[in-house]
Amino acid sequence: MDFCAIDFETATHEKSSACEMGICVVQDSKIVETKTWLIKPPSFPYFNRFNIDVHGITPEDVKDAPTFDEIWYEAEEMMYGSLMIAHNAGFDAGVLRGCFEHYGMFTPKLNYLCSIQLAKKSWNYLPKYGLKPLAEYHKIEFNHHRAGADAEVCAKISLLAFEKLFLTTNEEVHDVMKAKIKKL
Repeated sequence: MDFCAIDFETATHEKSSACEMGICVVQDSKIVETKTWLIKPPSFPYFNRFNIDVHGITPEDVKDAPTFDEIWYEAEEMMYGSLMIAHNAGFDAGVLRGCFEHYGMFTPKLNYLCSIQLAKKSWNYLPKYGLKPLAEYHKIEFNHHRAGADAEVCAKISLLAFEKLFLTTNEEVHDVMKAKIKKL
């Protein structure tokens, strides 16, 4: 099982306003690397107060950070050829698309899957499928709403879901989840 989990935190409601990106790489069903980048968003120095209240990242934290277009190539190398998984993937895929559009960058051909859909298929009896309730259910502690930590928990929950569904290869995931796998 090879995939990468991704998570974004944003400065504003704008899809291009990524202020932090985290990627967790899974190879042979093991987490091999998690990386986090602070990003100076196009809105800098403006951050919406609500967004700051959620993730705690301030304009001061990103004033010397690179912009998305300066870090994407490193991130893309980590993700190359992988299935991308995100918790509430529509949001993260939207941020990724928004950043590519803002910077006039080519959108790579990536398949992505939402770990909420995976969790609902694996544990259809749970009352909530947010990242925090799922982490609590599986006794996983993490620093919620920080991109690297959220990406890593997404990867851990996805691995547990694959195990519960007896999925051991990417081909099996594609067969079982094909209706839920989207293209970026």
